Amino acid sequence: MSAELDENEALSVSEAVACAKGAVASVGTFLVTGEVSGFRGPNARSGHCYFEIKDEASALSVIIWRGTYAASGIKLKDGMTLLMKGKFDVYQGSGRLSFIASKVMVSGEGLLRQQVAALARKLEHEGLMDPERKRPIPRFCTRVAVVTSLSGSVIEDVKRTLRRRNPLVEIQCVGASVQGPEAPATMIRALVVAAAAKPDAILLVRGGGSFEDLMAFNDEKLARAVASCPVPVITGIGHEPDTSICDMVADRRCSTPTAAAESVAPALDEIVSTLNDRQVRLGRAFGQTLEREQTALDAAQRSMQAALTGRIGRERVHIESLAKHRCLSEPGAMIEDQKAQLLLTEQRLHDAMPHALAQKEQRLAQASERLGGAAQRLLKPFEAEVARAAATLDALSPLKVLGRGYAIAKDKDGHVLSDAGKAQVGDEVTVMLGRGSLVADVKEIKDAQA
Repeated sequence: MSAELDENEALSVSEAVACAKGAVASVGTFLVTGEVSGFRGPNARSGHCYFEIKDEASALSVIIWRGTYAASGIKLKDGMTLLMKGKFDVYQGSGRLSFIASKVMVSGEGLLRQQVAALARKLEHEGLMDPERKRPIPRFCTRVAVVTSLSGSVIEDVKRTLRRRNPLVEIQCVGASVQGPEAPATMIRALVVAAAAKPDAILLVRGGGSFEDLMAFNDEKLARAVASCPVPVITGIGHEPDTSICDMVADRRCSTPTAAAESVAPALDEIVSTLNDRQVRLGRAFGQTLEREQTALDAAQRSMQAALTGRIGRERVHIESLAKHRCLSEPGAMIEDQKAQLLLTEQRLHDAMPHALAQKEQRLAQASERLGGAAQRLLKPFEAEVARAAATLDALSPLKVLGRGYAIAKDKDGHVLSDAGKAQVGDEVTVMLGRGSLVADVKEIKDAQA
């Protein structure tokens, strides 16, 4: 055996790997920067991440343990530039050299993405991205406002798309800068102007570009203005892979400006198809409603018929029971009954009258006796006075004078003649005597003085 290769000095694979592991461990901790390539993770079972970091000349295998990856708050993907702190290690089983990262940060564009991700988490926590907050957008918009740069090709693409799909849609264009430091403020003002016209929806659009070109749409103030806009906002920013903060808080996110325009202006043939479909569904629904109403009407008719039949039956029974009454079957019987009743009443009246009259006579006799006794008692004090007055009256009575032989002469009118001069020869004179009277004619009138 060659002296250069001494079998006794040879190391086993494990020993060689252990030596390499020890040597690598002595290097210590340092910083490495590079671009992520071949990212795999997090592993479904362990949660660890495996990938390579590379530059123009070399590539390095990297392992990030689950806890380190969770603490970084970064969602790794290919193409990101990372700044990592860690140390080398040799895997005992395969002898493979790997860089074990203990801290991970984004470098360059990756830092911007990290800031955008942090803002997205903040706004999401506030509820600005909740589906329940987003407003419904009319299926058929008649007035649409477009907020974008008026100098680019995007506004023409949007106009062309709206005219092609539905020329009836009214378009209002509001110019704004869509790139650069002043872009967020101009877009906020443009949203206010567009909302003042009260369109059905606002399209916030721009063409594609780099991540830095689209940073204006990741501005917090602009995102809040989109979320609080009184009119539903539809975004069409960049291309399919690009997603900005404004896309997240908008009421609808479309991948491109053209797609945003198509979403608010269905083609006329789609409208016709929809109307036809609705006509069919309306007819079907109306037919079903008529069937239900007809069924209900038939049921009501049956119920009414049954109720009417029952009512008629009850009334028939009632009428038949009334027809059996004696007053209807024998009308004269009621008169005969009343007549018999009157005869009985008459008989009772005749029987009762003598007894009642006897009682009345008895009571009248008693009352008469009481009245006679009372009259005697009442009149007795006045009888003597009446007797005295009668005696006085009798003494003063002319008849008493006539009884002593005197007479009273009266003319034909009944007037007493107290003066002979008041009579004339030939007058008829009535002479009253004590008993009876005489009628005489005046033969001669003598003067009283003579």
